[in-house]
Amino acid sequence: MSNNSIHTLTLTTFTYGGDALGRLPDGRAVFVPFTLPGETVRVRLVEEKARYARAELLEVLTPAAERITPHCVHFGKCGGCHYQHLSYKAQLEAKADILSDQFERIGKLDTLPVVSTIPSERPFNYRNHVQFHLTEKGRLGYHKPRSEEVFPIEECHLPEAPINHLWPQLDFDAIPELVRVGIRAGANDDLQVILESREPLAPELLVEGLPVSVVHLSPGGTLVMAGSESVIIEVLERPFRVSADSFFQVNTHMAGLMVERLLDELKKMGLLNETSTVIDAYCGVGLFSAFLSPHVGRLIGIESSPSACEDFVVNLDEYENIELYEAPVEIVLPEIQKKPDLLLLDPPRAGLDRRVMDSILGLKPQVLAYISCDPATLARDAKKLAAGGYRLRQIALFDMFPQTYHIECLSFWLC
Repeated sequence: MSNNSIHTLTLTTFTYGGDALGRLPDGRAVFVPFTLPGETVRVRLVEEKARYARAELLEVLTPAAERITPHCVHFGKCGGCHYQHLSYKAQLEAKADILSDQFERIGKLDTLPVVSTIPSERPFNYRNHVQFHLTEKGRLGYHKPRSEEVFPIEECHLPEAPINHLWPQLDFDAIPELVRVGIRAGANDDLQVILESREPLAPELLVEGLPVSVVHLSPGGTLVMAGSESVIIEVLERPFRVSADSFFQVNTHMAGLMVERLLDELKKMGLLNETSTVIDAYCGVGLFSAFLSPHVGRLIGIESSPSACEDFVVNLDEYENIELYEAPVEIVLPEIQKKPDLLLLDPPRAGLDRRVMDSILGLKPQVLAYISCDPATLARDAKKLAAGGYRLRQIALFDMFPQTYHIECLSFWLC
């Protein structure tokens, strides 16, 4: 590679995605992972575009005062963590700044409420669900940064302790059809291994002596190879059945704090009463619906995942004021005629589909509670909501994913 691709530069700010930003001599922005604002670094360009470039770190010449020793031996080689070289307090500050920046630059909102930041109880060992990939030799590993290449791991400090105890004991042959190996931890240290394959034929996995369930997911459907098809996860002492193919928040403690904030704010607004109608869009297995249902007159859940819908029915079986639509939100919401008092939104990373946004602005619910895991798409949607007559009342950042750039937040909008 030409020496022209090697540069020394001083970095100025964090960007969403985990990188720090600097400028090349020609003025282009350059994004450098595993670095901090204020550092002088030596980098090699790995991708060049007309307006920006990406680089890999060769050497930190002048470290920032905030730089600390990473917890994991794989940091810098692994694409899973982005902030282990930064104290946890500084991570929270960086995420709050990034969230505000996204609202200002993309959302074009002139006045923003102060972002309240809720830290994770555990900066490490907080994940109740982890997904591994396999190396060519069948070892469990993770992707390298911005790459599909898998490298074997010796340690990981993000999963809960029972997962960390189990995964080093799993042994696979090289199986090209096996796409992912997931492990989910439930209450009472229950564990479930989830094998995701391209082929209907399940791979062999020896689990004798291991107290785990094993489920195979493939185009042919779901096959329970050992134990149960689901685990029980408890949030605020309430049990939830979560099937192998269903989504659930990976940080159980933070999920509980988010539920509590949601209920507290809705109570202040007077929306928790027997006359209120609530729509829980993207309701999943019913995490929020289960806590809202006892306090409202009618709750409508919308979810496209069949397994999540099955879990929802089990998890909310005790309530009679529930309706559930198993279909995409963009199909169901335009068909709803009666304006709800509250519309709860928890969309995937891509944010709100155009048809969903049009339906929101047509229905004009009094209050929107928008849960987002991507501040860029949230800010994009915020711009449209503001133009449609909504005002951002409050925003809270829940650090669901310490050591990573991912940002989970709960915002409240009034019409």
